[in-house]
Amino acid sequence: MTIAILGWGSLLWDKNHDFDNQHESWKFDGPLLPLEFSRISKSRDNALTLVIDELNGSQCQVAYSLSKRKNIEDVIADLRCREGTIISNIGYCYNDDSRGHSRSSEVLKIVREWAAGMGIDIVVWTDLISNFRDKSLANQPYTLKSALSHLQSLSPEGKAKAAEYVWRSPNFIRTPLKTALESVPWFASKA
Repeated sequence: MTIAILGWGSLLWDKNHDFDNQHESWKFDGPLLPLEFSRISKSRDNALTLVIDELNGSQCQVAYSLSKRKNIEDVIADLRCREGTIISNIGYCYNDDSRGHSRSSEVLKIVREWAAGMGIDIVVWTDLISNFRDKSLANQPYTLKSALSHLQSLSPEGKAKAAEYVWRSPNFIRTPLKTALESVPWFASKA
């Protein structure tokens, strides 16, 4: 049985020995999913992080890695622990349509079709929601303007973490916010 883990954010670059030892290297031809930097991360000083966002997201091809484990419960537990979340925030699907869990039936369909085409039996991913409206200081819905305003309001430490997260996001992540940030002088990479 092959089990794949999807990744698009810090799973790809923030090393975690316990998690990383349980999967192979990342491959960059995963399914296309609607992603945006629309989740406010408490652990990153309110920086914006990537989530599946069907309303505001842009279609981005995500990465995947094959798990070394053969039991889906173990893979789900690994990802849940790595992400510091609860099990209901972990999506999964079997390519034979026998079982699955996601906040979105469309995401389930996309992932299932991709898995079947790749010969992968089960796929697991982080299924967090955008919390922008609830967690932003202005309590506004996510828009490019409100996201930029939120980032401007961050502490210097929060801005640094936000910049690092966006800079480290893979080149295949192309969203309106990332494009806008690449042209903002205070946010531009010093590399």
